[in-house]
Amino acid sequence: MSDSVQVETFDQIIEITINRPPANAINTNVSNAIYEALSKLQDSEDLQVGIITGSGDRIFSAGWDLKEIAELDNNEDAVNAAFECPGGFAGMTEFWGLKKPLICAVNGIAVGGGFEIALASDLVIAADHVEFFLPEMQRGFLPDVGGIQHLPRRLPYNVAMDLLYTGRRMSAEEAQHWGFVSRVCPFDELLNTAREMARNIAKGAPLALQALKEVVPGIQNRSIKDAFAATKHGNNEFPIYQKMLMSEDFMEGPRAFAEKRSPVWKGK
Repeated sequence: MSDSVQVETFDQIIEITINRPPANAINTNVSNAIYEALSKLQDSEDLQVGIITGSGDRIFSAGWDLKEIAELDNNEDAVNAAFECPGGFAGMTEFWGLKKPLICAVNGIAVGGGFEIALASDLVIAADHVEFFLPEMQRGFLPDVGGIQHLPRRLPYNVAMDLLYTGRRMSAEEAQHWGFVSRVCPFDELLNTAREMARNIAKGAPLALQALKEVVPGIQNRSIKDAFAATKHGNNEFPIYQKMLMSEDFMEGPRAFAEKRSPVWKGK
């Protein structure tokens, strides 16, 4: 694990902190370390939810380390640098098989790739002084490790294109208005808010949590009729969902409710 990424686990939660001051910029070592931490979340039977955040209160992440890019000899090396890590940029933007939910707790400004890390997360909460922006157009390239792919899907199209073309800053309040950020809170409440959210999520049955992450992205661009068809018992398009339907935990929930007790999940 890199010294630039701190990883802690408690209860059913893994907490990943980018700690590379002053800008928490992402390089290959940081990307590999985040991927390693997320792989631990993925593979552990005990861990159910991840939190990713940054150190300090000024910058969540300034994105890819452009100083390192500037030292490379040619375009080919520069283009490949951000994509050669497992899981893609920051070890997560192309971690397609990640089955467990990830909360991004944005502690400071999220610039370029920092914004794209938030876009790759399932839920985003932000301190009230946070700003999000994508200045790539002014640097000579596009935010192509998540910005151009995700932003027009997560925000109204014209708002997304405004941010992409101009590089203007979007406040946490505006981001919440558009639905990108689910909660905004004072900085000193940020981690407690993220941890409480993670604890509440972790109360769910493990297979149900994984099925939710599997199914929702898979049906969101379909007609309602097709979405219902995809989630019928016996349709094997979403294997975790089908496994959930036939799991012991599927019956444990109703039985615990009827017996007025807390469910005891087995994850199977």
